[in-house]
Amino acid sequence: MSLAPYVRILGRGPGRSRSLTREEARDAMGLILTGEVEPEAVGALLMLMRFRGEGAAEVAGFVEAARARLAPWATTSATVDWPSYAAGRTRGHPYFLLAAKLVAQAGHPVLLHGWNSHQQGIASVRDALAGIDIPVCRDAGRANVMLDRHGIAYAPLEDIDAALLRVLRLREKLGLRSIVNTALRLLNPAAAPVSVQGVFHPPYRTLQSDVGALLGQSAQAIIKGGGGEFERHPSKPVAVHLLRDGVQGESIAAPFLGGTRRLHEGSEWMPDIATLWRGECTDPFAEAIVTGTAALALTAIDPAIDLSTAQAEAAQLWATRKIAVPA
Repeated sequence: MSLAPYVRILGRGPGRSRSLTREEARDAMGLILTGEVEPEAVGALLMLMRFRGEGAAEVAGFVEAARARLAPWATTSATVDWPSYAAGRTRGHPYFLLAAKLVAQAGHPVLLHGWNSHQQGIASVRDALAGIDIPVCRDAGRANVMLDRHGIAYAPLEDIDAALLRVLRLREKLGLRSIVNTALRLLNPAAAPVSVQGVFHPPYRTLQSDVGALLGQSAQAIIKGGGGEFERHPSKPVAVHLLRDGVQGESIAAPFLGGTRRLHEGSEWMPDIATLWRGECTDPFAEAIVTGTAALALTAIDPAIDLSTAQAEAAQLWATRKIAVPA
């Protein structure tokens, strides 16, 4: 097994090189995930793809190779796929987790999954889960049980497929993100009909929407979210790339809260998500982040509701949220 043919395709030089086809990308990623190909070739391939600019067909091929290894996860009962793969350098409290809980409370089971580098303290997604009663599931069977019981679960990437995390963490050696970072946001291990995704760099919104269309994703909403997560700023207009039944579109979610602050400005004194969820303190801005994010997810789920209706539903879900104190 060798990646050399694919490296040659990408690196032959001006006028001779080209991008990989979807099938070539799928085969290359399949080889990479075996762990049996030369590490130098893996690095060369990923960096050449980065240099050329990853194409939708290449990302789709990488996703298909990854999904081919995840058959048990595709049997889970999630309605909403919610990836979380952003780094933590610009993040505050992960309020989007509370938005996911509201969506689950509305009767739409949510599978969160991911791995986040550089996260610590208030930004840590995984440290926040226990305090708001989101169970961590390390296999598909337990995920199904928890989705039925709680309507929401979190699956760590290393338990979905350790090989995927190994390849993702090559960033630590290469010094740059790779096509794998994009592919994981589109992984959708549960084959959920709806996927919500956040990106940091705006051009990736279009790319990820194009990939979703190639992969036949039924419904998908992508925003430039807080720190790269699916998390809406309530005081700024937010562009939403929506894919539904193969048709792509873009809309603008208008601000619904006054103010000019940055999304995570003052995070050190904003309430942590467990305190906010339990109602031990109130913060209009933090609560607007939660309900505004949930509203965007609800519009992705149900094409029959507009954003203002979804916002009212999210506010009602917040007011009637089911607060359970973890044992």
